[in-house]
Amino acid sequence: MQDRVTRVGIIAIAVLLAIFILQPYVNTYLYSAREPRPVAARGDLAEFERTTIRLFETVAPSVVQVVALRGRGPAGGDPAGSGTGFVWDAAGHVVTNQHVVENGSSFVVRLASGEVRPAEVIGRAPNYDLAVLRLQRQGALPAPVTVGSSADLKVGQAAFAIGNPFGLDQSLTTGIISALKRRLPTSGGREVADVIQTDAAINPGNSGGPLLDSAGRLIGVNTAIFSPSGTNAGIGFAIPVDVVNRVVPELIRTGRVPTPGIGILAGDETLAAQLGVTGVIVAGVVPGSPADRAGLRGVDVRAGIIGDVIVGVEDAPVRHLSDLTDRLERAGVGNTVSLRIVRNNRTETVEVSIVDVGEQRARARRP
Repeated sequence: MQDRVTRVGIIAIAVLLAIFILQPYVNTYLYSAREPRPVAARGDLAEFERTTIRLFETVAPSVVQVVALRGRGPAGGDPAGSGTGFVWDAAGHVVTNQHVVENGSSFVVRLASGEVRPAEVIGRAPNYDLAVLRLQRQGALPAPVTVGSSADLKVGQAAFAIGNPFGLDQSLTTGIISALKRRLPTSGGREVADVIQTDAAINPGNSGGPLLDSAGRLIGVNTAIFSPSGTNAGIGFAIPVDVVNRVVPELIRTGRVPTPGIGILAGDETLAAQLGVTGVIVAGVVPGSPADRAGLRGVDVRAGIIGDVIVGVEDAPVRHLSDLTDRLERAGVGNTVSLRIVRNNRTETVEVSIVDVGEQRARARRP
């Protein structure tokens, strides 16, 4: 009896072991999908997905790739850089960044359709990192990008960037507006005020592309990233559209944009912070300039006098140089503003006229 029980136990163990070993093979034989699987209905897209798709399909045809060449003409020219641009008007003007075109001697623009057209730069504004090209061969064009406003933007609202990162076509990235009123140095030696910061991925090649709100309106021109590696680190910057909408028409009309100024040399902001000074230190005054005529005083190194400190323009405080330049730009060339200055620990008010310091420098260089 005991031997029988033992044999039964051994057989049971052997059967279980066989099942364990053979199970993967049995499953493969019985359940393998040897034919295409049926497609499940996905249902409706979410509302935010439909909004994003509609935005991309509407705006993407108006976004182009801008290629700068060192040689003359599309044939034989060596690439000097590339970026993104977008159609500004029905006349064939394309907006991009100045740093995208600064090293080129000829240019081509590739439309979203794949068509390549030669273009020429008709206006540059290094102080704003903006440039305008005009397509040289006419033909059907996509609709211009709809222009919005940057004055009422809120931190946290959605932001969408379309561009050509690393030369790849028509990429859309999404994020939010991370911060407002940033200051961004430009190659023109000035700072753009009220710059938009976004975490929408912006990589090399996105420069010059549009930053859009959820309605598909232009709210900025993507211009730079903050990244030690040179790739997206979640901090990108865009020139606000209110600045773009003021500068671009001037570039189309005259090829340049006035540089409003009063004829001062501003002191280093780091030094001002070390000295505990809030405002713009007048390091020097250009002879014959409005600042000179208004009696502004620069730093006197021999006497060890810091000179005048500009702390306000009209009713607005001035803490940084960008505050001053922004207020002068808003007032415009040919107008007069009241400056609040600190001199010898006393606050005074002086009236100073605004001139185009860029034109004055150009005249000074002419023979």
